[in-house]
Amino acid sequence: MLSNPLSRFRLVAFLEGCSFLLFAITMPLKYMMGIPKPNYIVGMVHGVLFLAYLVLLLQVSVQYKWPVKKIILAFIASLLPFGTFYANKKLYPAHII
Repeated sequence: MLSNPLSRFRLVAFLEGCSFLLFAITMPLKYMMGIPKPNYIVGMVHGVLFLAYLVLLLQVSVQYKWPVKKIILAFIASLLPFGTFYANKKLYPAHII
């Protein structure tokens, strides 16, 4: 499954999207219940996954010669809740995997 850069990128995109959504659980824990540790952990994991997403986005965009518009859309997708899930369906061709 992880034999090519696009497969790895799609996996990291999914994980990055999941970590983004976990903030919906950890933010109330931190600010409403005074339990900051889960938010710290999710924040750290999300940061690492976001950086991995950017590195892999650069790699696949060069290797597969993506147009600038597609690269920008993939970057914007990483900034929006559910964005990476949507981009996984619409932007990244599954037949290459």
